[in-house]
Amino acid sequence: MKKILVTGGTGFIGSHTAVELQQHGYEVVIVDNLSNSSVDVLDNIAKITGTRPAFEQFDLADQARTAKFFREHHDLSGIIHFAAYKAAGESMEKPLEYYRNNTGSLINILEGMRDNGIRDIVFSSSCTVYGQPDQLPVTEDSPFKTAWSPYGNTKQICEDILRFSSQLLPVRVIALRYFNPIGAHESALIGELPLGVPNNLVPYITQTAIGKRECLSVFGNNYNTPDGTAIRDYIHVVDLANAHVIAVERMIREKCKSRMEIFNLGTGEGYTVMEVIRSFERVSGVKLNYKIVSRRPGDVEKVWADTRLANEELGWKAVRTLDEMMLSAWNWEKALAQRQ
Repeated sequence: MKKILVTGGTGFIGSHTAVELQQHGYEVVIVDNLSNSSVDVLDNIAKITGTRPAFEQFDLADQARTAKFFREHHDLSGIIHFAAYKAAGESMEKPLEYYRNNTGSLINILEGMRDNGIRDIVFSSSCTVYGQPDQLPVTEDSPFKTAWSPYGNTKQICEDILRFSSQLLPVRVIALRYFNPIGAHESALIGELPLGVPNNLVPYITQTAIGKRECLSVFGNNYNTPDGTAIRDYIHVVDLANAHVIAVERMIREKCKSRMEIFNLGTGEGYTVMEVIRSFERVSGVKLNYKIVSRRPGDVEKVWADTRLANEELGWKAVRTLDEMMLSAWNWEKALAQRQ
C-alpha cells in the first residue's frame, strides 16, 4: 500500500483529501499543528472510511522536528502539502507570520524530501497567484500579477521555490491552483470549521443562518460586476479532493510530462457574492441577515478559471453545482449544531 503524507490533513481540504485517498487504497499519514483545526477530525475520517489515519502533531516550520519526521518516514510515496496560513485578510494584518510560516514549512519539507529520497509533491496553491488578471477566464499561462495580499505573495514565492527545486533537485511537483473551495462531505462528518471568526464567505453565511453570527458583511457592492459584488469561482471540496488523488496517481504512474506541472482547479464559472447568498437561501429556506459594507483590503474584483487543462490532461472535472455546494455546507453546519 502506497503511503502518502498529507500536511494540514485535519484542515478543511486536507481532511476531505485524506478521506478520498483512503477510499482509493492509500495509507495516509497526517501532520498538523492543529492551529486552525481539531484532532476530532481524525475520528470522523475514521467513521467515514473505517480507518483512522496515522497522525503526528507538530509545526512543519520547526526545521529539526520536520527533519526527524522525514527520517522516520523515508518510505513515503508522495506528499500533498496543504499546511499553511490561508486568510488573505488576516495576512494584511500579520504579513511576517505568513511569510515565515508558509515559505519556511515548504523549505523544511523539501529538505526532508531531498535528504530521504522522496521525489513527488503535490502543492496546494491558489488562484491568488494571478492577482487581478487582465483577461478572464484565467489560464495556467496567465502571468503572475502583483499579489493583493501577503498570503497571495507567499503562494507565488512557494511556486518559485518549487520551480527551481524541480530543476535543481530530484524533486517532481504538481501545483494545483485552487479557486474557492466550499461545501462539505455528504456524511456531514467533516467540513469547514474555522476557529474563531470565519475569514471565508460560506462558513460565515452558514454560521449567520444558524444564529452563531448576527449578520453577514458583504464587502463592497460597487465592483464592475453584474450586481456590484465580487465574483469568484466556487468549487466543491470533494471535487477538489478528488483532483489530489488523480495528481498523486499521475506521479506514481509516471504520467507527468515535465518536472513541474500546474493545473487550475475550479468549475470555470464565476458567481457573485449575492448569487451565493441567493443560492443558500434557495436550498436552505432561510432568509439571511446581511449588510453591505466597504470593500476589504486584499480582495480582487473578479476571477474564475479556465479549467480545460485539468479537464483534458488530468482527466478531472468538477461536477457539483453551486446549489449542491451550499446545501452540503448547510447540512454540515446543522450537524455541527446537533453535536455541540
